[in-house]
Amino acid sequence: MSIEVKNVFKYYGDQAAVKGISFSVKSGEIVGFLGPNGAGKSTTMKMITGYIPPSSGEINISGMPVGTDQLNPKKKIGYLPENNPLYLDMYVREYLDFVARIYKVSNRNDRVKEMIHSVGLELEQNKQIGALSKGYRQRVGLAQAMIHDPEVLILDEPTSGLDPNQLIEIRELIKRIGKEKTLMLSTHIMQEAEAICDRVVILSKGEIVADTPTNRLNEKSGLKSVFVEFQGPVTKSQLSKIKYVTKVAARAEGWLLYSETEDLRPHVSMFSQENNLVILTLQLEQKSLSSVFKDLTK
Repeated sequence: MSIEVKNVFKYYGDQAAVKGISFSVKSGEIVGFLGPNGAGKSTTMKMITGYIPPSSGEINISGMPVGTDQLNPKKKIGYLPENNPLYLDMYVREYLDFVARIYKVSNRNDRVKEMIHSVGLELEQNKQIGALSKGYRQRVGLAQAMIHDPEVLILDEPTSGLDPNQLIEIRELIKRIGKEKTLMLSTHIMQEAEAICDRVVILSKGEIVADTPTNRLNEKSGLKSVFVEFQGPVTKSQLSKIKYVTKVAARAEGWLLYSETEDLRPHVSMFSQENNLVILTLQLEQKSLSSVFKDLTK
């Protein structure tokens, strides 16, 4: 595993910001670290990078324990903080060369040139960072995070404040980078996770409430529903007697049937056969990921 977090707590005085969380991220995986503001996302990322120590628990990067005074695991991490601190008076190429010298990167000129091309900064490389748009500053931040060719990338709210065009560009860039690195990014926007991530870890009040592949997050929503439309007449009372149905609601041209635990489609099909009814439509209703996120973190 490239990232391993085991039973980690973080206290500020008597207040627990992170409460015994455990998860791992494999090499080549893009994992979204989600949660509402104040859930403990940034605190956890700072602990993973060694910026702050955990109160208890264990964090490993590529099998090496992370600590605030240990450099070897930190060399394997590229980090883009939420506020993306940059030297605004420096020029793009100058700044990336400066970061490369800090990391003692060999063949600095070639590596800086490679990063500028990788993140699409060719036209801006000779500009002052302070003159760049938010989207291009984020590209500079990504370039500095990757300049030393780390195994692991930690990105804290990498698309915050971007306009729609910048958002699409940075998303595509992150997905491309994620094919070669272990990548973990934090966000509180479900659409971000859906567009970028293979898997999501959702944090609420310092605790993990979900850890699942993105395409299976709907399974965490609990209540399941199907929409059904019959050719002939059917009553609410009849539908309420279908096995596992807990609620029935009328809907234009048909019905919504709810269950606490089961996919109702096989049971609706059996009901139609037993009552000589023709089904015109039968489909599983999917909750939006935003609704699932709200249910898990409320």
